[in-house]
Amino acid sequence: MKRIHLHLSVEDLGKSISFYNSLFGALPTVTKPDYAKWMLDDPLVNFAISQRGTHIGLDHIGIQVESEAELSEIKERLELAEMHMLTQKETICCYAKSDKHWVQDPTGIAWETYRTLDSAPTFNGSEAQASVSACCAPTPQTIQFATRKP
Repeated sequence: MKRIHLHLSVEDLGKSISFYNSLFGALPTVTKPDYAKWMLDDPLVNFAISQRGTHIGLDHIGIQVESEAELSEIKERLELAEMHMLTQKETICCYAKSDKHWVQDPTGIAWETYRTLDSAPTFNGSEAQASVSACCAPTPQTIQFATRKP
């Protein structure tokens, strides 16, 4: 099963948690001093907010998968489309250890495809390490949309 992942950078975490609790009719499944995540079944989404982004608003979109086979299937499709991709194995990000593949759509929005392996005690492997974007999304210079070859 695949689940859409949305990550927003917010200005006021407390107010945002209260708003999304009301909107979703559910409490976050993960709450940290700078981060909250709702794993919803209706709608089927992994929705996260944090105070980690460089700007307020949409930070990135993703597809969360449950198995290595599902992650490999998506990676193969991206490779066939000849997209530039950044692969991260067992990376620590958003209080979780994950295998990931990052691409960027033609408008510059970062897309992450990932499989969560375990939880992690820190946001990005080291609290001393500053993240310029929420959820450790790579900079636009790191990943660029690659047009399909004729």
